[in-house]
Amino acid sequence: MDLDIDAESAAFRDEVRQWLTAHVPTLPSMDTAEGFAAHREWEAQLADARLSVVSWPREYGGRDASLLQWVLFEEEYYAARAPGRVSQNGIFMLGPTLFAHGTAEQRDRILPAMARGEQVWAQAWSEPEAGSDIAALRSSAVRTDGGWLLSGQKTWSSRAAFADRAFGLFRTDPGERRHRGLTYFMFDLRAEGVTVRPIPQLDGEPGFAEIFLDQVFVPDADVIGEPGQGWRVAMTTANNERGLSLRSPGRFLAAANRLVDLWRSTGEPAASRDRVADAWIGARAYQLYTFGTVSRLAEGGQLGPESSVNKLFWSHLDLDLHDTALDILGPAAETDRAWVDGYLFSLAGPIYGGTDQIQRNTIAERLLGLPKEARR
Repeated sequence: MDLDIDAESAAFRDEVRQWLTAHVPTLPSMDTAEGFAAHREWEAQLADARLSVVSWPREYGGRDASLLQWVLFEEEYYAARAPGRVSQNGIFMLGPTLFAHGTAEQRDRILPAMARGEQVWAQAWSEPEAGSDIAALRSSAVRTDGGWLLSGQKTWSSRAAFADRAFGLFRTDPGERRHRGLTYFMFDLRAEGVTVRPIPQLDGEPGFAEIFLDQVFVPDADVIGEPGQGWRVAMTTANNERGLSLRSPGRFLAAANRLVDLWRSTGEPAASRDRVADAWIGARAYQLYTFGTVSRLAEGGQLGPESSVNKLFWSHLDLDLHDTALDILGPAAETDRAWVDGYLFSLAGPIYGGTDQIQRNTIAERLLGLPKEARR
């Protein structure tokens, strides 16, 4: 692992920092119609500066930046307290999946609009009977002329209340075993037969939605990978979500630095000194771990089940960091929207992207080689 930043990457980092300093806006919540539209416009601004998807090839709106440069971009983005990425499901999860398994036609058709925020994607993953155990899904797809008919229900679909399209798994061969006979589809959330029902959060804003599908036609061109091989394709999405893309170190480095500033501004209370230090060390350790991952990928490696270790680490780092901040603030925390919002979101970390229990099973079975738990 090389920790030295080359001159080209350092110049890129400085360019990003200067641009963000000049352009970062304050936007309404993306979980409102007004905020969602404003975040689309922000994505277009990023795209105009070729900062929306810096690691993508230039023909799709990127800069052909290295993974190290992407990590540096993310650090600067969070340090500048720039808006959340309304396109994150697409650019961080579906995008890498299309690069790995999609066709040239799919990439040409989908990626440029995704990069500009012209098409925002929802993650149609979980179902009422298949949350972390996604292989238990019941939504189905049946062959028809020129494509497929999708039916079923998806829930807890991020960004679906206002998004344009969605991606997810459907069972195309009910006679196969759990992880087989699944196919990975993209579909239009405004197509005939689709009903989107927003799910209000505690703050009343619809950060998620249920999606009901009744014989929704999807052409063959919107199948990613081979029919029946959806689980293998989905693991690319899941490994990116857990291991590198969705929660970059920049998020935790910025939060840890703010925590240190908070601790100092409140008189450096001795009772929380060790917890603040642990949070800062954890964020730095995650940064160094990511540099190691970037080095391995640059040498031709791939993300695999070790991403579950990563996911466990950052989800609990997020919880502990924000819990420490609220304890430092005491009663004043009730009026600090930024820390409270961050804390409430951190509570979901051990659930989304695969629960802690699922991650520990993956680590035990696929990394440590322990026997599978006997099913009753």
